[in-house]
Amino acid sequence: MATREITTNPAPLPRASAAAVDQNYTRPLAIVTTLFFMWGFLTCLNDILVPHLKSIFDLSYAHVMLIQFAFFSAYFLFSIPWSKIVNAIGYQNTMVAGLLCMTVGAFLFIPAASNASFPLFLGALIVLAAGITGLQVAANPYVVVLGKPQTASSRLDLTQAFNSFGTAIAPKIGGLLILSAAPLGVAEMQSLPPQALHLYRVQQAASVKMPYLVIGITLLLLAVMIALSKLPKIGHAEFRPARRSATQFGSIPI
Repeated sequence: MATREITTNPAPLPRASAAAVDQNYTRPLAIVTTLFFMWGFLTCLNDILVPHLKSIFDLSYAHVMLIQFAFFSAYFLFSIPWSKIVNAIGYQNTMVAGLLCMTVGAFLFIPAASNASFPLFLGALIVLAAGITGLQVAANPYVVVLGKPQTASSRLDLTQAFNSFGTAIAPKIGGLLILSAAPLGVAEMQSLPPQALHLYRVQQAASVKMPYLVIGITLLLLAVMIALSKLPKIGHAEFRPARRSATQFGSIPI
């Protein structure tokens, strides 16, 4: 029986371009790090929304959990679609798209508060979280390939530290801005006529408008900044497992 040997050269490990490794990426890394801070801040701001919306709408605990469920389900629903968008338009454009999606979600809090609509609040959270998902899908791998492979882990740890900083200060700032007014008790709310109850809910929900208006404007400015920044154009990291020579396993019979 005739045999032949198949030999292939091992493929290179995941890499950025050779010229890119020696560049100074301090400025682009600082720009991208602001995104880690923002999505950490917005994620933990939900801890303030949960008790606030519970008191406004007199929600049961099952309905309260819908707030966190609506937010974090976006990671499951939109992570794969965002990965396809990254492959189509690249890291930088995906970051811009994610920020614009977050901007829409933040601005949706304004009509939700004006109408005191719990479903609209949930919709705004889903849109906001969808944008955060796109930001994470693009920014995390971008930081990994933004420089020398030997320091990829330290770069990611550094940016995640700013993410943790955002999660740490969000409850304090959100509490000062959103939970300023003392809500009525359950018995007092039940004693209000329907029209007065709706007006009370609109009044209480109004405390959400200004914080999320500022957040929306900030996100929009970040999107413009990222779009105009000359971030390094780094191709997607390619994982090509090296195939061993057939002679290492013996000849392959024909």
